[in-house]
Amino acid sequence: MPARSWAHPSGRFRRRVAVAALAACVLVLLPGGPAAAAPSDQPGGTSGVLESPDLDRLQRRAAEVQDQLRARQAEVVAAREALAGAQRAVDEAQAVLDAAQGVLAGHQREVADYAAAVYRDGGALTPLTLLLSGGDPGEVLAGLGFLDVVDAHAARVIGVAEGHRRAALDEQARAQAALDQARTRADEVGARVAELEAAAEAVTAELGDALAVVDGQLAQLQREQLAVNEQTAASWRAYVDQLRAAGLAEVPASALRDPGQALPDRLVPVGAGGGGAQRGVAQLPGRPTSLLVLPVESLAAVGGAMEALGQPYAPGTAGPDSWDCGSLVQAVYGRTGVSLPASQGELFARTAPVAPADVLPGDLVFLGSPESGLGHVGIALDPRTMLTADARAGAVVVRTLPGDQVLGIGRPVLGQRSPVAVPEPTAGALRTECGNTVYPPSYDGGRAWGGYPNGLIPPSAMCPLGVGGHSLRCDAAAAYRAMAAAYAADFGRPLCITDSYRTYAGQVKLYGEKPALAAVPGTSNHGWGLAVDLCGGVQSFGTPQYAWMVANAGRFGFLHPTWADPGNGREEPWHWEYAGS
Repeated sequence: MPARSWAHPSGRFRRRVAVAALAACVLVLLPGGPAAAAPSDQPGGTSGVLESPDLDRLQRRAAEVQDQLRARQAEVVAAREALAGAQRAVDEAQAVLDAAQGVLAGHQREVADYAAAVYRDGGALTPLTLLLSGGDPGEVLAGLGFLDVVDAHAARVIGVAEGHRRAALDEQARAQAALDQARTRADEVGARVAELEAAAEAVTAELGDALAVVDGQLAQLQREQLAVNEQTAASWRAYVDQLRAAGLAEVPASALRDPGQALPDRLVPVGAGGGGAQRGVAQLPGRPTSLLVLPVESLAAVGGAMEALGQPYAPGTAGPDSWDCGSLVQAVYGRTGVSLPASQGELFARTAPVAPADVLPGDLVFLGSPESGLGHVGIALDPRTMLTADARAGAVVVRTLPGDQVLGIGRPVLGQRSPVAVPEPTAGALRTECGNTVYPPSYDGGRAWGGYPNGLIPPSAMCPLGVGGHSLRCDAAAAYRAMAAAYAADFGRPLCITDSYRTYAGQVKLYGEKPALAAVPGTSNHGWGLAVDLCGGVQSFGTPQYAWMVANAGRFGFLHPTWADPGNGREEPWHWEYAGS
């Protein structure tokens, strides 16, 4: 790792003073130079917003189609509700009619019983039979009055019952007419549903072609990112080989912490931008360039970070298969005996600071802004590049070091300082973690990422779950794999999954099969690559498997949405969504 050379005054002390005065502008470059493999401003990862006119066109076309589908779906829902209401009215009218007919039938049975009794007793009791009976005139008159009362009561009772029956028949007729009308409307809507399915299916190929173009662009970015990673790692190995050849690859940090007093033989201090010499580093003078000498702890930490290049980013994880930005820093330095905290905030608060102008390989770079506060930490490779587990890229990558976002530089080999305040978000700004904005936990799947439309996420932006053809956004996939491993350790069998990312074409197919249940194509929670449907016991409330998910899923960033909880209308114990850290 060459540094700019300078004249060497006679005498060790004068040489140190000259170095301190002149080396403030030393530019540290990896052999071969990262400029030869300059990282893109938009890393070829999985969740950054791809700047592409083709993606813009895909977004616009998808929005047009989905707006049309939503508008038609509203008609479908309204017609289904009207049909259900009309059917309920018919059922209620039928119940009233049945009751009225029951009452009428009861009265009719009573009259029939009376007639049967008269027939059995020798004939009907009439005014003529009373007169011919020759009884007392008073008894005859009383009997005639009784007959009038009985006849009037029977007629009135039967008349009322008949009136109720006729009213119920009228209500039933009106309800049936409403039902017939609703069925006609439902048939019309059914035709609209068919049109809806046809429209969704017709645009699938068009959107698929556009998506293929975008996927190709993203895949190219990823190939470029991979090349950057590989070239950077090769340059680093070449630099370490230079140190080994010079016998300077095992210098401990303790030997470089006080350059003003003593340094190992042949080494001189590296000047600081504010004057004096930098602590924790030295250099071997040479022509045309000097060789920067980093402590063995920094060399091992950067080398360990290089080995993690390309591994997935996942919040809250600490390797070995996925990382967040803080845990990566803690892990690679921890292997060298340098103890560090694991979060970006604690690292900022505790790591010994150096001036931003003095940044060297192995230093920690803290990024952010006055509004969002501290938002990222990575390991510097030179003044222009850094290595980090990047949330926007969804992986451990080499990326540009944006000088205008630097909140501080820390040098772990100098030990820890007393904690200082960590820059926090202001004025309601959202927190940023490892380079990506942290939104409140999302339960409805309504927030897009990467600029991709629902169900139209490039395959290159997704990562497999290791089960069948299931995939999710890469950070969610890494978190799922970690969760599945923990589940398997506790239950002795794999976590069962039935659904994950659902493409637009898959949504169209499901909508055609279950239009009453499936979401309109382009609106499914699964279309963001952040939701899974589970089985193997998780699909039922009250099981040990479901209880395990409730107790443990949050550790891996997965939540059960409130709308799917018991008693909230749509009970779906199997449905879980990734909300990150």
